Amino acid sequence: MKYLHLVWAALMRRKTRTALTVASIVAAFLLFGLLDGIRVAFAQLGQNADGAQRLQTSSRLSFIETLPQALGKRIELVDNIEAVTYASWFGGTYQGPRNQIFSFAVAPNYLDLYPEIEVAQAERDAFARTRTGILVGEKLMQRFDWTVGDRIPLQSSIFPNSDGSLNWSFDIVGVLRNRDGKQGGFNDQMLLMHYDYFAESTPYVDSDVGWYVSRVSDVRRADRAAKAIDALSANSPNETRTMTEAAAFASQLKQMADVGMIVGAIMGAVFFTLLLLTGNTMAQAVRERTSELAVLKTIGFSSTSVLMLVLAESVVLVVFGGVVGLGLSAVASAVVNVAAGDMIRLPGVEWQSWALGLGLMVAIGLVVGALPAVRAMRLNIVDALAGR
Repeated sequence: MKYLHLVWAALMRRKTRTALTVASIVAAFLLFGLLDGIRVAFAQLGQNADGAQRLQTSSRLSFIETLPQALGKRIELVDNIEAVTYASWFGGTYQGPRNQIFSFAVAPNYLDLYPEIEVAQAERDAFARTRTGILVGEKLMQRFDWTVGDRIPLQSSIFPNSDGSLNWSFDIVGVLRNRDGKQGGFNDQMLLMHYDYFAESTPYVDSDVGWYVSRVSDVRRADRAAKAIDALSANSPNETRTMTEAAAFASQLKQMADVGMIVGAIMGAVFFTLLLLTGNTMAQAVRERTSELAVLKTIGFSSTSVLMLVLAESVVLVVFGGVVGLGLSAVASAVVNVAAGDMIRLPGVEWQSWALGLGLMVAIGLVVGALPAVRAMRLNIVDALAGR
């Protein structure tokens, strides 16, 4: 610590160059914090205490393939299964394709398997008796300024209705809320409609459903129940894949994109570029201070001390910019959550991300400072002072 003023003076020798390098480091770790938050957010989809008791059964070929409705009765007979429901993807949009809505056609007992979702009993009763009724997430209601009793037009990006158009109309009869009272998350942003109305109104469903959701009595025997469900349709045209709800979310995301691989590839490219940039900065800084380093050796600094000074300069530069970048990413995550309506809630920069980030900062600082530091350590005093 007693040589920190020397490190700081070296960094401030070229203020503009140092500022631009720090800005690059800040940008790299800001991106790291945000992307790591996205990776964690996608990994946590479907992971909650209630979801631990639920299994999701979908087509083995693809999550967009449908399954026969008769399969549900057979799933109910599987050991350890206490309740079964089903749903289908509607693909709704409101006032244009930019306003995509997570909209599902669901069975009458769908909400019974989701105790974390709260709907007032009067609204559930209204939903049960209203053929065109829908239940809408609380945040979605606020986003479009809807109220209970409104009749709203939706378009399906997939299914035409009975008149051949993609235009549908629904009546809002209730609001979906999180039972814990907190706003945000997937449940606040979705829309539920009657599967029966959906199937009757479009010629393209043919009584098939998108996926089944089952609740198990004993979580410890969930894997055995999943294998038994898949055995029901083995070697048939409708083979299934059953897994926990969290694993199903992850599998569906991987069919669209491998989020972890994409994040890793982006960050690899960013940090590789950062290594080249910061390494060039440090090499140039040491070359410019050759005579100064020779003077330090002349007045008694050992070769090891000079080595440690240059390494400290590199590490301080990267750590300072990295900490600022991760701090900004924590603020940016909160802004993104508000802007996205908490659809996918970024967890911010948690301690795991800070630990990984700090480790990367130190590692990058040591790597980019290693070659200039070794060069400074091996510096010959006479040659350096002579300008050779």
